[in-house]
Amino acid sequence: MSDVVQQIRFFRNRIPGFACKPDCHDCCGPVTATSTEVQRLPPKSAAEHAAALEHLDCVYLGPQGCTVYAERPLICRLFGTTPSLPCPHGLGPLQPTDPAVETALHQFQRQHRQVLL
Repeated sequence: MSDVVQQIRFFRNRIPGFACKPDCHDCCGPVTATSTEVQRLPPKSAAEHAAALEHLDCVYLGPQGCTVYAERPLICRLFGTTPSLPCPHGLGPLQPTDPAVETALHQFQRQHRQVLL
């Protein structure tokens, strides 16, 4: 297993989950993810990317929400779990993401090639 995959797993295990507001997709705008994260997602065509971007949506947002929820990128997982990326509806986990983990995650993202979704 590569070092990058291990780092992604490390962060996934340290970002708490929480129940979102039903039918809310406020965090599903265009985001970036590492190339390694993108490799785990189903490929999308240039036309699908363009259509999503035109609506300021993520290419993986479907009618029922995130179509890749189990494999969603780290930035999607972080949304709503930290004061720097708050849920606009005031929701979040009982215990937010540890600030040291958030800092390390942002540093990890700066060190690895990002791809626009």
